[in-house]
Amino acid sequence: MSALPFSQKKFPLYLAPMAGVTDKSFRQICKDFGADVLVTEFVSAEGVFRRNQRTREYLNFEERERPIGVQLFGADPEHMAEAARHVVDWVAPDFIDLNFGCPVNKVVAKNGGSALLKDCPTLVRVAESVVGAVAPVPVTAKIRIGWDADLINAPSVAKILENCGIAVLAVHGRTRAQGYSGEADWRVIGEVAQSVALPVIGNGDLFSAEDVARRRAETKISGAMIGRAAMSAPWIFREIKHYLLSGEPLPPPSLSERWTVILNQCRAQVEDWGVEEPAMRSLRARLMAYSKKLPEAKAVRDKFQHVSTIAEVEEIACQHIVQCESSASHRMFLVAI
Repeated sequence: MSALPFSQKKFPLYLAPMAGVTDKSFRQICKDFGADVLVTEFVSAEGVFRRNQRTREYLNFEERERPIGVQLFGADPEHMAEAARHVVDWVAPDFIDLNFGCPVNKVVAKNGGSALLKDCPTLVRVAESVVGAVAPVPVTAKIRIGWDADLINAPSVAKILENCGIAVLAVHGRTRAQGYSGEADWRVIGEVAQSVALPVIGNGDLFSAEDVARRRAETKISGAMIGRAAMSAPWIFREIKHYLLSGEPLPPPSLSERWTVILNQCRAQVEDWGVEEPAMRSLRARLMAYSKKLPEAKAVRDKFQHVSTIAEVEEIACQHIVQCESSASHRMFLVAI
């Protein structure tokens, strides 16, 4: 078991756990681009507790992904503790992460995720039960700044979790009511970072290296967690590290490099699934996200909606690169004359 992730880096960059996104193939791409700490897609503690096979598959990772945590959600302290023990026995993650921030209705309806921000007694029982169950394996947590505009309680929740033995706290700068709309409130994240001694990882609206540098300077965060920005540009981790080290922006990857990333994920997904068509169908939404960073994005996105083989993606890539290079050459010719 490796040391706590934050102790290995002065300012670690985390890949945020995202359902349907941060599977093994995508995590490894982000790792290759410099993500320091990975977290699995969130996993139902009840599914683990009941030995659900599909839930078990979400836990798979490779050694090169370390340090990696398994994120659990649930509201039953005993089941959460037992599920955490099972996870440690099965896959030996570097840490267990508790999801106290998910805003999705089906999770909140079962008093899970961000619902526990307005049920602190249950939050305490869950946190203490899991910490006690898996010690000495570290337990981290992710929260939002509050339930809604009338209940922004992240600083007090952070103190509660610190007293429960939580080792690292990630804070997303929106309330549960906001979902992913509006702006992340970094003022509250800063208050959280000042209110506790444990490392606080900031999350929300970090779409560039400059964003991360600014928020690091404005607050006392110990690291940054990148979510949606990584979906369309996993190389953002490399860009952030370069900027924090040099103060200079790193040029974006070439069009060919970006297509290499896309194709590598397709190939890894198919290899992992063992069957091409279902694997590729599962990637359509992911490919749509990648298209946001491509020229002629709408045309590429329209094609991505129907792909079912790697060969089809390869053909789209070839056509797109040729088209863009031809267009660029034409523009250079017009400038020259």
